[in-house]
Amino acid sequence: MRTDAFALRHLGPRETDLNQMFKTIGVANLDQLIFETIPNDIRLKNDLNLDAPMTEYEYLSHIQELGKKNKIFKSYIGLGYHPAIVPAVIQRNIFENPGWYTAYTPYQAEIAQGRLEAILNFQTTVIELTGMEIANASLLDEGTAAAEAMALLLDVRTRDQKKNNVNKFFVSEEILPQTLSVLQTRATPLQIELVVGNHETFDFSTEFFGAMLQYPGKYGQVYDYTGFIAKAAEKEIKVAVAADILSLTKLTPPGEMGAAVVVGTTQRFGIPMGYGGPHAGYFATKEEYKRSMPGRIIGVSIDTDGNRALRMALGTREQHIKREKATSNICTAQVLLAVMAGMYAVFHGPKGLQYIANKVHASAVTTADALNKLGVYQTNTAFFDTILVKADAHKVKAIAEKHEVNFFYPDAETISISFNETTSIGDINQIIAIFAAATGKETFTITELTADTMVPANLVRKSAFLQYDVFNNHHSESQLMRYIKKLERKDLSLNHSMISLGSCTMKLNAAAEMLPLSMAKWNSIHPFAPVEQAEGYQIMLKKLEQQLNVVTGFQGTTLQPNSGAQGEYAGLMAIRAYHLSRGDHHRNVCIIPASAHGTNPASAAMAGMEIIVTKTMENGNIDVEDLRAKAIEHAANLSALMVTYPSTHGVFESAIIEITNIIHENGGLVYMDGANMNAQVGLTNPATIGADVCHLNLHKTFAIPHGGGGPGVGPICVNEKLVPFLPTNPIIPVGGDQAITAISSAPYGSALVCLISYGYITMLGAEGLTNATKYAILNANYMKARLEAHYPVLYSGEMGRAAHEMILDCRAFEEKGIKVTDIAKRLMDYGFHAPTVSFPVAGTLMIEPTESEDVAELDRFCEAMIAIRKEIDASHKDEVNNILRNAPHTLTKVTANEWMYPYTREQAAYPLDYIAENKFWPTVRRIDEAYGDRNLVCSCAPIEAYM
Repeated sequence: MRTDAFALRHLGPRETDLNQMFKTIGVANLDQLIFETIPNDIRLKNDLNLDAPMTEYEYLSHIQELGKKNKIFKSYIGLGYHPAIVPAVIQRNIFENPGWYTAYTPYQAEIAQGRLEAILNFQTTVIELTGMEIANASLLDEGTAAAEAMALLLDVRTRDQKKNNVNKFFVSEEILPQTLSVLQTRATPLQIELVVGNHETFDFSTEFFGAMLQYPGKYGQVYDYTGFIAKAAEKEIKVAVAADILSLTKLTPPGEMGAAVVVGTTQRFGIPMGYGGPHAGYFATKEEYKRSMPGRIIGVSIDTDGNRALRMALGTREQHIKREKATSNICTAQVLLAVMAGMYAVFHGPKGLQYIANKVHASAVTTADALNKLGVYQTNTAFFDTILVKADAHKVKAIAEKHEVNFFYPDAETISISFNETTSIGDINQIIAIFAAATGKETFTITELTADTMVPANLVRKSAFLQYDVFNNHHSESQLMRYIKKLERKDLSLNHSMISLGSCTMKLNAAAEMLPLSMAKWNSIHPFAPVEQAEGYQIMLKKLEQQLNVVTGFQGTTLQPNSGAQGEYAGLMAIRAYHLSRGDHHRNVCIIPASAHGTNPASAAMAGMEIIVTKTMENGNIDVEDLRAKAIEHAANLSALMVTYPSTHGVFESAIIEITNIIHENGGLVYMDGANMNAQVGLTNPATIGADVCHLNLHKTFAIPHGGGGPGVGPICVNEKLVPFLPTNPIIPVGGDQAITAISSAPYGSALVCLISYGYITMLGAEGLTNATKYAILNANYMKARLEAHYPVLYSGEMGRAAHEMILDCRAFEEKGIKVTDIAKRLMDYGFHAPTVSFPVAGTLMIEPTESEDVAELDRFCEAMIAIRKEIDASHKDEVNNILRNAPHTLTKVTANEWMYPYTREQAAYPLDYIAENKFWPTVRRIDEAYGDRNLVCSCAPIEAYM
């Protein structure tokens, strides 16, 4: 056994298990299985052209050496990103803990109560600090949150505004430059006319439906927006405010000024800068807009016994349900980062947050006073953490960089300096010395921070916040460590058992891939630092782009989209730009098969496309003749086809090349949804099947953890004709020579977690990546062979094989009173997270085991499913008191004095022998979904609020 081969550790099945697996499936070897699964005309003829794989030890040495090329300067750049102190108790117990980072989105709420409580804390923090009524479970970053706010305000226009097509949106010139770029991208296809200007001279014309303000402004100036918002309201103009969350502990919250939406980032709440991400954006609004709100909302409900229970609320707003009628395509939160930010608020509490904010503010005021004495004058009349000074920027920059200090330089005579919680008196004296040298004056030192303030009396926050127990009871490390552990124990994650979610690819997130995220040389760089200071990042990111080009067969990659849905949108916007560049302004029709992911039509609608849905045949495949007819009918205006491959039904459709040729023959381009890339890597690729662009879910195929619902990364890979249109960034130029404006705030999106995928590819190499795909297909077909005698498998390929996932049809069980949700909940009693429920077909389970699972784990899951089938067979339609319909069974219920059920406690809790040695207990019983929507509570409320 090669103990240093990473592939050996990543792949689940052992060499000794293979013959038994082949026998069960009915093949002689792996090559036969792959031949019977993937059409021969799309198989790659050559191995992937990648470097030889590194061992874990070699990789960690390599990444440390590469990290040394990153220069960690003191950062005062600001613009929405600040050095932050990650409390060690949060770093060790959440950020570096697979109990938190390997969990899935909390669709199965009964086994996600810990994470849901942590997100509820985050929502409460946002609601209280912004002064708003409702907040979501986080968005991707500040720029995309602002774009979502603009879309919401468009959606909630008055009836008259909609009738008169009022489409102007005012954006203050104080907005962060990267936010403006994202707004421009999002506004264009929605035909929103952006008007950028000075909010103090805005004319409040009825041609506007909304406005966006920055608080404090991009270079630190604090404005009182009360008058602006009141005047806007008179003309029915709703106002969104992008606000610095730490400043809201000192400044009057935008909600108290009358804002309709407040957005921002929680990065400075204990999240490393990481060269741009991932960070949890926040979004808060009024309760009256809850149905138009993007993203997920965690709400309070009750379980079967009437106990408090948490779950995702108002699911009918979500894009996968609304499809082309959705106003957003967002399907990822930044849950792991939101949990950390919420826990930062729990750890510090209201007084701790005020202490940090006061120290940051005092650092800014003290420095402004000191520079004033040097004749370097500060021009902001009111500020929180950022000062704007007049000096020779060229001269200051040269001296500052010599001393490893970064400021921001808006122009030749202006310097912006943003302070943060890491700033010390020593740092302030260094800043004074830099400006003294630049002005030829003698430097001096200060020994204490001033008590003066530059927050006007009328803008000082007077309202209390975070008064709930949770924010006032966990301020010692012991208390917080135990609280985090208490929540972790309520969540089922990959460190307990397999999570076999179809389409979601819950694979191993190897420790060696994760370790570099905690290294200061990687997580401490500002995304707008000069690129020569981020040489290690530049090398790693460019190498990852090249690796992804090789895997997809394409010529260009952008890592900027920070979720799969963002990748879809970026791909469609690149296609749109391509057609526009050729004068084909009319090409706006997007063909989408009926079986597509819900994000596909939502993304196409956001990209301003007209959606034409094509039929799916009984065997689950695309109806090629219907697609051909529609492509010909719309040939003059055809823009794109969106196709998932292998299909959403878990099958490699043999007609794929014919399908892509039809689109090209009629003037369109092909966008391939990369959700199922785990069945392609090394065996076929998007270029070979005829696609022009694909997005990749790095949090699926390339091993970034799901983090309980995010972080996600959704880069797009494109062929030569689309390379010129890859997105840019207004501060760090990236992308093509005809680049579209920004897709997300940072130039490389969530750059820090790209290290994980870089490590995954670098340690697996060509053979390891290809074997990962083969073993994913092997594991899926092994489970299919074991389960199909007990559950009908809905679709399979022409030779009877599944790709890397399969769909079990559970609809017939309704004759016995058993729904697919009953099976999902009963699986919890067996210690498993349910597969994907009712997608893409209602009443089904979609199973994807991934290559990381060993045969013993596959067998445990199969035995659980077979035992459940026996329970289904023993059920009767009119039997209400049923073991499946009562699932899940909690420890409290099983140990209660009374037992009112016709089955034993042992049958409820320990239906198979293996469960007893490693029992996972759901902490609540079946949750009442409808109750939670009828009685919407989405913050830490007193018990009276939901009783």
